[in-house]
Amino acid sequence: MKKIINVYFPGGKKVDARIGDMLVRTDQAKGNGGEETAPEPFQLFLASIATCAGIYALEFCQAREIPAEGMALTLSYEFDVKKQICERLKIDLKLPAGFPERYKKAVVRVMDLCSVKKNILRPPEFVITANGGGGMTI
Repeated sequence: MKKIINVYFPGGKKVDARIGDMLVRTDQAKGNGGEETAPEPFQLFLASIATCAGIYALEFCQAREIPAEGMALTLSYEFDVKKQICERLKIDLKLPAGFPERYKKAVVRVMDLCSVKKNILRPPEFVITANGGGGMTI
């Protein structure tokens, strides 16, 4: 199934993406010429990993009627500035009070099924083109 995300350039270093009826805004840090009015694209990438693991953990709890109040998730990472890549990501789930001991390994396994992670481990083919501007498509 083909899906589309449209990207717009509203000014400055801002780049916005429209996904259906939703708008995702990005900006750059002040040190990179932006205004820091929104996360940088790489921060959104990391947030998508964390929130994907988070929804899997939440749905795990909901399916078993385990209250999720007090549950929290933290993603920490080691970043190689020269290579501009993450060397290591760590996701830590703080379980809610009363979380059954017997489900601890299972909730970790479920979070490991995150579709964002799957796409990192088995990346899609990237096809990048440029067209318009009075010239040919590249």
